[in-house]
Amino acid sequence: MEKYSSTIDTYIEKSQDFARPILNYLRETVHEYCPDAEETMKWSFPHFIYKGKNLCAMASFKQHCTFGFWLEKEIKTIQEITQDIEKSSMFSLGRITRIEDLPSKPQLKKAIKEAMELTDMGVTMKKAAPSKTEVEIPDYFQSALEAQSKTLAIFEKASPSFRKEYITWIIDAKTETTRNKRMEQALEWIAEGKGRNWKYERK
Repeated sequence: MEKYSSTIDTYIEKSQDFARPILNYLRETVHEYCPDAEETMKWSFPHFIYKGKNLCAMASFKQHCTFGFWLEKEIKTIQEITQDIEKSSMFSLGRITRIEDLPSKPQLKKAIKEAMELTDMGVTMKKAAPSKTEVEIPDYFQSALEAQSKTLAIFEKASPSFRKEYITWIIDAKTETTRNKRMEQALEWIAEGKGRNWKYERK
């Protein structure tokens, strides 16, 4: 794992014109206030790792960027600055289209430092227990769905069993490469209204 990953460089370079300055600003801000942060790609998104734990992550889509902390529910600063923000899965700061959409530098510094302190204390992300009929959607799959509004609408209106089959298939992948391939295929089929096992369903 590297402090500055060439893979992240490529990710930023391939992002939309509006997104590049935002991603670079976030990247530099994280390293400024968390000098020990290392970079890696997880679930197709740039992540910042602190002491072996996920600290925060960012992502770029066609019309917006997102950024968030893994321990956002435990970070008081984040709760204060995101009260009126429509959140997007693990990405605490919602839809970002320009640097001005971000919290101030002092606020980001406070949030980063608080996230580091929580990590030092051994605090981990708390996940809500899924119900008997619903399986919790992984953050990376939720973000991918939200990037395609029509696909997300189809998925949300589908039956619990329809959603469960796709979610289980994706989270059961043994490697990140396989997971990403399954997620890409799932998005395609869902957009077409097809169930996970549509090939085997009676016509």
